[in-house]
Amino acid sequence: MPTQNYANHRRYVPMFHFVTFGLILVTLIGSCVNLVASWGNHQRIYSASLIVVVCLILLLLYVFVRAFALRAQDRAIRAEENLRHFVLTGTLLDPRLSIRQIIGLRFASDEEFIALSRRALEENLSEEEIKRAVKSWRPDTYRV
Repeated sequence: MPTQNYANHRRYVPMFHFVTFGLILVTLIGSCVNLVASWGNHQRIYSASLIVVVCLILLLLYVFVRAFALRAQDRAIRAEENLRHFVLTGTLLDPRLSIRQIIGLRFASDEEFIALSRRALEENLSEEEIKRAVKSWRPDTYRV
């Protein structure tokens, strides 16, 4: 595995992000075409509409499964970075830092973490700006 940095830190799982999403999308489009084609046929309209509903449910599941996992990961990151800040300074992170800022700070080494967290607050840096400002990258290989 190559050394993690700003350019390669995003994680994609091709079978989930591309194949599964593509299959759900193609199935949804196909089921909508089937529904339109069966519009005048009272024997097919019920099953065609159920297939569209099932495809919509699959699409919603795809979105929510990812969103719920990321939200849980965000909570864990907030707790981890709060603990790291406490260990380094004896105080908790400033509560005015947003979760997105804290997520960006998790990549900063211990040496630059405190200064960068202050700078993020004072300059209202975005997550991406914080990540770009990190000089010594601390990899996060346990992401969802």
